[in-house]
Amino acid sequence: MSVPTVSKVLNGRPDVAPDTRARVENVIEQHRYQRRRARRSSRPALVEVVFHELHSAWATEIIRGVEQAAAAERAAVVLSELRDGHRPRREWFEDLLARRPLGVILVLAELDAGERHQLTTRSTPFVVVDTAGEPPPGVPTVGSANWAGGLAATRHLLALGHRRIAVVSGPTDVLCSRARVDGFRSALEDAGVPVEPDFVRYGDFYVNGGYSHGLSLLDRPDRPTAIFAGSDFQALGVMRAARELGLAVPDDLSVVGYDDLSVTEWIGPPLTTVRQPLREMAATAAQMVFTLARGERPVNERIDLATELIVRESTGPPRR
Repeated sequence: MSVPTVSKVLNGRPDVAPDTRARVENVIEQHRYQRRRARRSSRPALVEVVFHELHSAWATEIIRGVEQAAAAERAAVVLSELRDGHRPRREWFEDLLARRPLGVILVLAELDAGERHQLTTRSTPFVVVDTAGEPPPGVPTVGSANWAGGLAATRHLLALGHRRIAVVSGPTDVLCSRARVDGFRSALEDAGVPVEPDFVRYGDFYVNGGYSHGLSLLDRPDRPTAIFAGSDFQALGVMRAARELGLAVPDDLSVVGYDDLSVTEWIGPPLTTVRQPLREMAATAAQMVFTLARGERPVNERIDLATELIVRESTGPPRR
């Protein structure tokens, strides 16, 4: 392979065929070559934040947390949206290498082993927020106590006297979605309440998903008296379905959400929800990136911040 080709790979140029790049990367790894980091005095360091999907108040909270931490380090933030699943397209990854960011934060997004290897050999740290699947060993991650959040939400409904409780969560291939349902199941099992299979629903984390599952669940003759939604947006959809079916919240149906977005205080009635510390999660991920960029190791590679049940007016005892 030619010297210009090796130089292009070392400098993150996108105009190199993937198989050629892989051969150069293997040689670099075999010889334990350490790249010198580019001088950054002429422009601020860039932190790339990669979202699975960007259009929500949930994403806004993540952005604010990263911006807060980046401002303290005098770093700039660049946003990307994958749109098509949780893994980036090859073209996007080549562009990322060309931008040569200080570090990368992936939000509900994943890199394959080859992409992780390329970032590592370039001394470009990366951290995952709310990993979609089980993270590989050595990949730093930040999340929240999703299982504990699902447990607390369901125990609250049980304490109010509910026994016919449904859950509407996100995709089955997303780790936090499954963990919230696992917490729901554990609470029911601990209370000796059977889990009704058709009362466990998966979909997406958005309003339409909560609305469609809400209509299906609440139109049953044996409908649930309470629904735990895996996101605040899903909870809003469930509440809309209840209104259309003539059911009052919380008199006829109790609803619990998840996230504690700012809108939850202002809807009618204000939503009982599980507070997920989104800004703190994002700021923690950014701080981990800066720590890794300095050549230091974080104290913990996997951090799960605590969740908290916020009781408002959308939950109450079932009708007798």
